[in-house]
Amino acid sequence: MNALATQYFAMWNENDADTRRKIIEELWTTDGTFVDPMFDVTGHTGLFELVDTAHELFPAHTFRLVGEVDSHHDRLRWGWELAADGQPPVAGGIDCVTVADDGRLSEVVGFIDFAPPAA
Repeated sequence: MNALATQYFAMWNENDADTRRKIIEELWTTDGTFVDPMFDVTGHTGLFELVDTAHELFPAHTFRLVGEVDSHHDRLRWGWELAADGQPPVAGGIDCVTVADDGRLSEVVGFIDFAPPAA
């Protein structure tokens, strides 16, 4: 299950659009969903646009795993932070993940513990 978390954070942090699209296609089901308080997207195109938006809003920042990956049945949970290199995190939270029968992500529900104020 740690491998899925590793791929997930690689997706968020990948700067090359073609590589990021390939990660999304390998990591997510075609109808995979991501929902948090600010976003609700479905499918590979929606996921790609979501990550692209994060890159635009937070240039030079990366997402990182905080703590261990917790799992049971087809569910995972992990903490995350978003920070620029050598700086304190600007956002953080918890993601609850559902894994499809084929081992790919089918759903991520994110909870944000702290983030910059909305513009």
